[in-house]
Amino acid sequence: MNWINNVVRPKIRSFLTTKREVPDNLWVKCPETGQMVFYKDLEANQFVVPGSNFHMRMGAPARLQLLFDDGEYEKIAVPDVFMDPLKFRDGRRYTDRLRDAKSSTELDDAVLVGEGRLDGQDIVAAAQDFRFMAGSLGMAAGEAVVTGMLRAVEKKTPFILFAASGGARMQEGILSLMQMPRTTIAVQRLREARLPYIVVLTDPTTGGVTASYAMLGDIHIAEPGALICFAGPRVIQQTIREQLPEGFQRAEYLLEHGMIDMVVHRHEMRETLSRLCQLLMVKDGAAMGHGDTTDKRINGSPYLNGRAAEANAIEAPVQVLPEIAIEPEILGPEERVEPSRFERGETTHREDDSEGTPPLPKDG
Repeated sequence: MNWINNVVRPKIRSFLTTKREVPDNLWVKCPETGQMVFYKDLEANQFVVPGSNFHMRMGAPARLQLLFDDGEYEKIAVPDVFMDPLKFRDGRRYTDRLRDAKSSTELDDAVLVGEGRLDGQDIVAAAQDFRFMAGSLGMAAGEAVVTGMLRAVEKKTPFILFAASGGARMQEGILSLMQMPRTTIAVQRLREARLPYIVVLTDPTTGGVTASYAMLGDIHIAEPGALICFAGPRVIQQTIREQLPEGFQRAEYLLEHGMIDMVVHRHEMRETLSRLCQLLMVKDGAAMGHGDTTDKRINGSPYLNGRAAEANAIEAPVQVLPEIAIEPEILGPEERVEPSRFERGETTHREDDSEGTPPLPKDG
């Protein structure tokens, strides 16, 4: 009887009816204008709504495929971390939330790290996926960011980060917050190696990610309309009880107030990142600021981060000036400047200077 109900009858219904179920994600609604866009067209347009130019959120695999040449990259293995160190449970177990997030995104955690080529140049890149528990920063995500940065130091390549996060992961408590100083130290490793660190801020980038590695790059790029902040505008408005300016904490507002370097359309992002990497990795000449002038090549070219240098100027020997001891000049009491003398209207000129200083002409 169960076989008839479960198999035979549904089969008969399928022959008698022509109605078909439409997938939920076949059409996507633009949050800004309400325009309905066919999902395949949206995907072909890099998840930018054709009419309104609204930038939809993208997953980490799609980010890296659009970045690397021919969409090919090698995934960098990240060390395993303890799954549920605090045995956390609210409405559901933390382990259950992790299992569901891994199943729906097919990712190990919120950060995906890969290495490949960008217009023929070796790079290492990492992308946060907001679908994985709001891209929250936990031990696994922090380990992925640190691993990617150290891999860039090892290969001597630029490091590009696509940030998208709701902040630290509360289910891991202080262990999640400790990823902020850990990633900051990894950024310092990039600085010491004089390697470019470029951050692309996407919607949204908030909380502890903004307070750590997302705002420590050499160059900060944002996508149009991206929300970039520590505390969200709704929290701030409820706290200060005042109306916030229009577009507050959006990419264009931050660019106007000098917090980021540029706002770049997604269609121009790959070209912009390629140009920046080429500018920051000098092709000719040795790196400035080193004690020797030996040829230090990275990616087949000498490395330089953030300074313009010519090969002829670099090859010239550095002239070291001899150290000269300068004795301090001791002034007498009458030669010292005292604020009280200005308040009394007294002059600070010495008497023997009065003869050499001609009087000022009077008006009229």
